Amino acid sequence: MVKVLVTRLNSKVKLPEYKTSGSSGMDLMAFVENPIKILPNTVELIPTGLSIAIPEDLEIQIRPRSGLAAKSSISVLNAPGTIDSDYRGELKIILFNHGNKDFIVNNNDRVAQMVLTPVIKMELEEVDQLPETIRGSGGFGSTGK
Repeated sequence: MVKVLVTRLNSKVKLPEYKTSGSSGMDLMAFVENPIKILPNTVELIPTGLSIAIPEDLEIQIRPRSGLAAKSSISVLNAPGTIDSDYRGELKIILFNHGNKDFIVNNNDRVAQMVLTPVIKMELEEVDQLPETIRGSGGFGSTGK
């Protein structure tokens, strides 16, 4: 288990937690004074009231909650969102309403999940030509359906 430092930006903010021992993500909750309405095909930024300090060579990925996606067509727009180890601002969730009905986010609603993941840094080496492969430069749909 990796220790991640967290600060509540308000004493009323509830800390995220794993719901089961097999959960890979912690649910993030909205921290809002007033409900936020997300109209169909629109985006809203949802505050969590939390700031965190992630150890180097790790990131937190912000992912949609499957229940919100399946039942209400609500998703994290830039899924997975990335929280870098040097970011210290408030965690905010970019929610998008893919549905045809308004969606209301209330205080303490579970709106996304965060997953701690390793980051493997790369070193780029410029070459004149890349090694050949069977696929080559075939792009979108080039390997079949």
